[in-house]
Amino acid sequence: MDIYGLDFTSAPNRRKPVTCLLCHLEDTVLRPDRFLKIASLNEFEVFLKRRGPWIAGFDFPFGQPQKLIDNLGWPTTWAGYVEHVALMSQDEFEAIISTYRQARQAGDKHHLRITDAKAKAISPMMLHGVPVGKMFFKGAPRLLRAGLSILPCHPTEDNRIALEAYPALVARKWLDKRSYKNDSASKQTSEHEAARRELIDKLCSSELHEYYGLRLNMDNDLVSQFINDPTADGLDALLCAIQTAWAYTQSDTGYGIPAHCNPNEGWIIDPELR
Repeated sequence: MDIYGLDFTSAPNRRKPVTCLLCHLEDTVLRPDRFLKIASLNEFEVFLKRRGPWIAGFDFPFGQPQKLIDNLGWPTTWAGYVEHVALMSQDEFEAIISTYRQARQAGDKHHLRITDAKAKAISPMMLHGVPVGKMFFKGAPRLLRAGLSILPCHPTEDNRIALEAYPALVARKWLDKRSYKNDSASKQTSEHEAARRELIDKLCSSELHEYYGLRLNMDNDLVSQFINDPTADGLDALLCAIQTAWAYTQSDTGYGIPAHCNPNEGWIIDPELR
């Protein structure tokens, strides 16, 4: 099976593209193959039209918290409210979220989905810092328009499957809270590189099988790329691919997504959250 891991950005360009790693899964062996650099949202839409079958893990929130959906009176299905959001400009979407937050008490401005709370992820309403709210705005409507089977939000019979990944959840299993990357050259340190090297060593060891039931098979050139890239965009794409490959091995039991989860919110795929 072709497995894609995507480190997403809401404003891709040549300098900071969406980093996509194509891998191949045979039984429980995951073999990273090559990178695809997606330098615009138009190119991202073209990527989504690639002939299946394939399964991809995208590093952005597919949904918003049910509390926000209810309080704003948005449509009651995932496809309905994503279509509703798609009719807005980005400025309109950000203004709605900002106005909503301003009217709320401290501690109740950024809601979490159930899966965010379990994964210790930030709110998908966040527009600054790590702007995952902007990623949702740019990403989710494009997934819907592409006709993918989007799990658990909008399952279809399509053989192109989209899942929500969260690479930090993989890295924390071995690095805990240690940082392994920074986009700013002035803040990139030898400690970051040491953490990347340690993480790759663990991923290539039997410990990956203990957590994810997988074994990595990759060449030394790719290993060097993952270690030597201080932004870790490629490494994050690999972590997304690992979560996605694990989910594919769980396809007979809902791709590792709990049956009781709220499809309006979506779910981060990882054995830790099952």
